[in-house]
Amino acid sequence: MQAEDFNYELPEELIAQYPLERREGSRLLVLDRNDGSVLHRAFPDIKDYLHAGDLIIFNDTRVIPARLYGRKATGGKVELLIIRQREDGKNTQRWQAMLRSSKALKEGMRIVIGDGLSAEVIGKDSDGLFEVVLTGSDVGAAIREYGALPLPPYIRRDAEELDIDRYQTVFAKNDGAIAAPTAGLHFTQDVIDELEKKGVEVAYLTLHTGPATFLPIRDGDVEGHSVPKEYYMIPDVTIEAIQKARREQRRVVAVGSTSTRTLEAAFAGSLDSPVLSGATDIFIRPGYDFKVVDAIVTNFHLPKSTLLMMMSAFAGRENILDAYKKAVQMRHRFFSYGDCMFIQ
Repeated sequence: MQAEDFNYELPEELIAQYPLERREGSRLLVLDRNDGSVLHRAFPDIKDYLHAGDLIIFNDTRVIPARLYGRKATGGKVELLIIRQREDGKNTQRWQAMLRSSKALKEGMRIVIGDGLSAEVIGKDSDGLFEVVLTGSDVGAAIREYGALPLPPYIRRDAEELDIDRYQTVFAKNDGAIAAPTAGLHFTQDVIDELEKKGVEVAYLTLHTGPATFLPIRDGDVEGHSVPKEYYMIPDVTIEAIQKARREQRRVVAVGSTSTRTLEAAFAGSLDSPVLSGATDIFIRPGYDFKVVDAIVTNFHLPKSTLLMMMSAFAGRENILDAYKKAVQMRHRFFSYGDCMFIQ
């Protein structure tokens, strides 16, 4: 299995650069994974495909201002993407990070980010990512002051004021992500309230989206690819709701690839002994047997990406690639600020 098997043609102008005026204003492509049929609807029509008794699960992670810019002592520019906090403190914090510079960065190198905030490179971790120590009079406050929301690279602009609101879900509450769980961006509180009135059960989990979302597959070898760990937590009330829904043969609907990964990782052992929190490097690709998820709400994913492979595992590669071809023909908007799919 090669990454090229999951390629498709996408005109660049279909990559959404800004959100629509209304959160719920996107279009909805509905894919039946049994027969491959496709319908083109509006996102609010999702209520027609969710039924009383369904359990829908959202990821309530919150994107942090993880992109920082600094300079080395030589004056060279450095871009930092802080990913996961290793040690907490007011004056010092240790972070896992990705760093970008015109020249190689060495252990012990100091980076000045702004008044009251600097970073020191202390090495690399087992994931091959940098470890840095941030130092300042109040590191948390300085990150909020100097940091920017880390919009994905296919959005070819810097983060703007509108992104502060629109690149977060309305239910985001747990800080820690470097990318939004974008399928959740379409949901307003009114839409969620409508679903609950209809009898759809709503639950939440937290997975802090990390580099697994966007790192490419090197050399095109799917089988040899490993996915960086992402950290999650599932509340007891959500675990109990999932177990009850499965026993009663009600559908579990995951909103986004992050919720899907979390649920499948947590219940990899059995329904009765889930792992409520931890780190997952699960790589879901064709051939995978889904344990929990019965339907998925998801945005469109990049060609040859691990997330496209996950959806291909769920709905079949041919069905997914055919649906994407039709989405292109119908001029759907793609990726983080783009349109949405419901796969059932």
